[in-house]
Amino acid sequence: MFEILGKTNIDFMGKRSITFVISGILAFLGLIAVLQIARGAANLGIDFAGGTAVQLKFEQAMKIDEARRALENNGLGSAELQEFTQDNKLLIRVKASTTIEEKVAERVMAVFSKEFPANKFVVDSSMEIGPTIGKKLQEDAMIAVLISFVGIVLYIAVRFELRFGVAAALATFHDVLAVLGVFYLLDKEITLLVITALLTLAGYSLTDTVVVFDRIRENLRTRRREDEETIINQAINQVLSRTIVTSLTVVIVLIPLVLAGAEVLHDFSLALLGGVMFGTYSSVFVASPLLLLWPGSAGGLMKRR
Repeated sequence: MFEILGKTNIDFMGKRSITFVISGILAFLGLIAVLQIARGAANLGIDFAGGTAVQLKFEQAMKIDEARRALENNGLGSAELQEFTQDNKLLIRVKASTTIEEKVAERVMAVFSKEFPANKFVVDSSMEIGPTIGKKLQEDAMIAVLISFVGIVLYIAVRFELRFGVAAALATFHDVLAVLGVFYLLDKEITLLVITALLTLAGYSLTDTVVVFDRIRENLRTRRREDEETIINQAINQVLSRTIVTSLTVVIVLIPLVLAGAEVLHDFSLALLGGVMFGTYSSVFVASPLLLLWPGSAGGLMKRR
């Protein structure tokens, strides 16, 4: 219904050698990030590294900037804060690496009692996550990601062919690795919320890839005398406007969240934003070219139905 590019005739497959090198670098960086996460050497949140989470309910509204300043002045500058303005609640999360001999929960309460004596509070909840639980959460997160990839292969294999499923799974795996690699380079904190974003972007990437694959399958059936590389190029050009419009729609929503959203949503939104960009890229430059590499007839071309 809405084309921003009109008819295009771009030779996407002719650029696959260059894009494969770029994708290889991104995937390699992501694998390094995975290795560092497994070793505990990355910037892990308390979900994975262990730590303390304390939720306080105040009599009066607590400004998050003032709370953060108070914690910084008392040696807890690395604490993460999440505000619940409707109930005057504040969630404080402190990594295990910043703990001292006294219990962190008690130290946090002491800070607010000292800095804001007129604003009384009660402890809604207090939780400590040990390294063993953090390690278990790491393993569970990795299993969740792997299960999602197996599901992608099975879904696409049933809807199309096995080769389509493998290509889609590899492209999605590339997107997840790329975002993890960028987060590792930027020293962003890896939390369960970020893992949630990775699984969300996997679904987005798959949806975008399926649209391209669907057009490729249609063209393979109707243009039997043309070579597969030409058919794939034509299919991508035919859905290019749709792909760009869809991605821009999501990006327009995510940019305000990244720039002006609450701190707790910043990394989640940033992961989604990067994932949308990488997902759009991989649908064109990773998933589609991989179809040409599948072992089969001359040049590893696809069988036509």
